[in-house]
This record gives sequence, structure tokens and C-alpha cells, in this order.
Amino acid sequence: MTPQTKIAPDLQPLSKKRLRLWLRLLKATRYVEDEVRRRLRAEFASTLPRFDVMSALSRSVEGMKMNEISKLLRVSNGNITGIVDKLNEEGLVLRITPPGDRRSQIIRLTPKGQTEFARNAEAHQAWIDEIFGRLNEDDVDGMILRLDHLTEKLEEQDEAD
Repeated sequence: MTPQTKIAPDLQPLSKKRLRLWLRLLKATRYVEDEVRRRLRAEFASTLPRFDVMSALSRSVEGMKMNEISKLLRVSNGNITGIVDKLNEEGLVLRITPPGDRRSQIIRLTPKGQTEFARNAEAHQAWIDEIFGRLNEDDVDGMILRLDHLTEKLEEQDEAD
């Protein structure tokens, strides 16, 4: 077989199909991420990492430690620190030192931060609805089911390692 010979997708080895799946997931994710980043910049002078940190904090009334945020978002503590510093300067988050543990800090959205995030989140939901607008409910439900299955398998593999 020459390098130019194409194998029908249904006859390709599973490893090749998995690679094609990864590339398609990556392409779709990049498209959506790029569009969300562009809109956050244009409409809110904000960034996706900043949105992600505020989103994580919005789901935790009692606040979160820096390492919990970085673990949840799968980024380094250094990345989180820079974002939290800026949010703190703008009055959008509080840094709270828990009694008995002066080395750690709990980060919590301020009322101003909650209001700002609510505005961002409402726009974000509308953008995602628009971006995925050509998918019907069955498409969405099917993809959610399959991606949940993929995530479950990846988490099982991560725990086994």
C-alpha cells in the first residue's frame, strides 16, 4: 500500500479512528473557545481564564482555596494567582485567611464579583446557544451522553495510573 492509498474509515484500525476522534474534538473545541474568547474580549474586556475562575467561585458559596481552583480548572497555581490578584484589585474577589492556617487563603466572590459574573454568564450562555444553534435536541443529548462516557473512562484511567 502506498502512502497515498486511502483506507475506508470503517476499515481503519481503531487507533487511527481514535486519533481522528481526538483531532475532531480538538478542532470543535478550538472553534468554540476562540469565539468565546473573542466575545469576552469585545463585550467585557475580559478573558476566558478569568471567566473560568469566576465561574468556579460562583459555584462555591463558602469560597475555594487556590489549589482547589487550580485542580478544578487543571491549570497551575501560578496561573490562578495572577488571575485572582487582578480580580482582587478590581474588588471582584476577597482573600480570606482561615483561622489556624495563615499559609492558605480562601477566595470568594464579592457581591460586585457575583454581579459581574452573572452578566458574563448570561451572555456566555447566549453565545453558546448561538454557536451550537444548528444542533437539535437529539444531537445535543447524544453528544452529552457520549462525552460523559468518554470523561468517565478517562477518569477511570487517571485513577488507575
